[in-house]
Amino acid sequence: MNTTTRTETIARTERPWGWYETVSEAPGNKIKRIGVHPGQQLSLQKHHRRSEHWLVVQGTARVTLDERQFDLQPGQACDIALGQVHRLANLTQAPVEIVEVQFGSYLGEDDIVRLQDDYGRT
Repeated sequence: MNTTTRTETIARTERPWGWYETVSEAPGNKIKRIGVHPGQQLSLQKHHRRSEHWLVVQGTARVTLDERQFDLQPGQACDIALGQVHRLANLTQAPVEIVEVQFGSYLGEDDIVRLQDDYGRT
């Protein structure tokens, strides 16, 4: 049996709350790994042109969807509809990592409407 080892370097983009890496991108979808540092959170936001699916792979993620808040553990997931207000937070002292799958007609980083932000980006 012939096996091949493939090593890719994926660029990590640092943010004040943690980091993300784009793992795959094709027309209509993008896959990212997202890490949230202990005690940090992303902006409360929504998107006009994409929906998202979050799967927790490490730690306990606090998710805000509209007015609801709940925690997800590794192996648990949630869906964020187009235009739905959402936030990802890490309220623990351990790292949180998720896989995010985006679906939509436009997947650029500028399709973020920030409603609240701890880092002055609103």
